[in-house]
Amino acid sequence: MASSDVWPVIDGERKALGSDLDGLDDGAWNTPSMCGDWTVRDVVAHMIATSKLSAPKFFTKFAGSGFSLERLQAKDIAVERGSSPSDALSRFKAQLDSRGRPPGPIDAMLGEVVVHSEDIRRPLGLEHSYPTDALTRVAQFYAGSNLIIGGKRRIEGLTLEATDAQWSHGSGPVVNGPILELVMAITGRRAALEKLDGDGVDTLRGRT
Repeated sequence: MASSDVWPVIDGERKALGSDLDGLDDGAWNTPSMCGDWTVRDVVAHMIATSKLSAPKFFTKFAGSGFSLERLQAKDIAVERGSSPSDALSRFKAQLDSRGRPPGPIDAMLGEVVVHSEDIRRPLGLEHSYPTDALTRVAQFYAGSNLIIGGKRRIEGLTLEATDAQWSHGSGPVVNGPILELVMAITGRRAALEKLDGDGVDTLRGRT
């Protein structure tokens, strides 16, 4: 997947998520997501906030939050949750083709739209198919990075093998399964482990 193709994929995945969010009643927005203590609405608000960032804005906000990423995110979520779920959805749709992002590789934005979309969809029982080349790019990025997510540490000493894509990484006891489940496991989502097999799954479970 060429770097020039990444933003169009991000745009498409945001639009697909926006379509799914269209069908939610207000109560569904309060559903606990797969991302820590955040609700579905919180995750959407976080995605909105991230899409409005630039390097200067990020560092200004980071300093203003006492150099705490957690406090920075909490402040942004409080703003971008909006006055209601419909307001949050309008804010999200206004950013569908935004090129804003925090400092770092564009792969982080691709990873965010995949992983956070699943953080939202899975608790709501929604299914979605992502482009395989996008998933392999995200898997490779998280497998080689400890930035925020700590994926590289989490899978150290393990071999990850996709059963539905041409992708593998590492050496050691094997963890295999669908590429999307590997992405979710690398990023610390325990529910994904139930869809993975291999001698390395217990080790990965202990790190997740």
